[in-house]
Amino acid sequence: MTQTFPTPAKPLKIGTRGSPLALAQAHETRDRIAAAFDLPREAFEVVVISVAGDRIQDRALREVGGKGLFTKEIEVALSDGEIDIAVHSMKDMPVEQPEGLVLDCYLPREDVRDAFVSLNHASLADVPEGAVMGTSSLRRRAQLLVRRPDLQVVEFRGNVQTRLRKLSEGVAEATFLAMAGLNRLEMAEVAKSPIEPDQMLPAVAQGAIGIERRSADSATAALLEAIHDRTTAQRLAAERAFLTRLDGSCETPIAGLAELSGGTLRLRGEILRPDGSEALADDRSAAVEDGALLGTEMADALLARAGAGFFDFKS
Repeated sequence: MTQTFPTPAKPLKIGTRGSPLALAQAHETRDRIAAAFDLPREAFEVVVISVAGDRIQDRALREVGGKGLFTKEIEVALSDGEIDIAVHSMKDMPVEQPEGLVLDCYLPREDVRDAFVSLNHASLADVPEGAVMGTSSLRRRAQLLVRRPDLQVVEFRGNVQTRLRKLSEGVAEATFLAMAGLNRLEMAEVAKSPIEPDQMLPAVAQGAIGIERRSADSATAALLEAIHDRTTAQRLAAERAFLTRLDGSCETPIAGLAELSGGTLRLRGEILRPDGSEALADDRSAAVEDGALLGTEMADALLARAGAGFFDFKS
C-alpha cells in the first residue's frame, strides 16, 4: 500500500559502489522507496563512491584488508553527511559498524545459491582433472578444493563483467558467481548450473541487500521502515551472529544459511581450512526469536571441534 510522504526539499542521496551490480542494487532501493511513498525519481540522487576493493584488482582481498575495502569510503561519506543512505551487498559487510551508523533495513532476499559459470563445461563434475578454476572468494576456493583437490585455483578478482571476460581470455576454465547478482543484472542465463546449498553452502548473507543510515536521522529511518523485509532480517540475525562469533573476514572460509519455516529457524553452518583440507559443518534449529543465540552457539560448537590454528594458512 502506497504511503503519503512529502517530496523532500532536496534529493535523497543514495551512496553506492560503481559496478553494474552495485548500481542495480541502488536503483532497486530507490524504486522501492519511490513506490512506497509515490515519490518521483527526481526525489533521489544515486552517488557513486570509489572504494579500495574495486580499485585494487591485482591482489587477494585478504592481503589488503578484507571486507572493509568495499564499505569504508561509503561509510565515511555517510558519516560526513555527503550521502543519506548507503546500499551494500550484505555478504561484503563487516560485522562491526562505525559509531553513529546503523544497519536495520534489508530488502527481500534474492536467490542465495552460487552459480557455476563456464564457457566449456555444464557443471563442476564435467571439469577435467587438473583444470584451472578462478575465484576471489576464500570460501569458494576452500569448498572447491574439499570436493575437487585435483583442481588448480587462481585469483579471479573483478565485477561480473570482468570475470566473464577473463573466462573468455582463458584465464580459467570456470568460476563461481552469486545467482542473486546474475538475477539482479538480468543475466541468469550466464549460470551453467545453480549449485544447491546441500552441495555448496553459500556465504553468510549472500543474496541480501542492506541499507545503512545515520542513527540520528529519524526522517530517513521512517522511509526505510516502509521497505524493510522482516523475514530477511530474521535470517540474517542468525547468520551474522554466527559470523561475528567466528570473527569472520575474507581471511576465514565460512559459509552459513538460515531458513525459516513458520516460527522455526534452521541454520546450517560450515567452516573450512583455507587450503581445503578439512571442512566442519553443523545443522541446528530453534525458535525464530532465538536466531542470534543459535548462530552464536553453533559457532562455539564448531570452534571447539576445530581447535587452535584451524584457519591458519599453511606455508
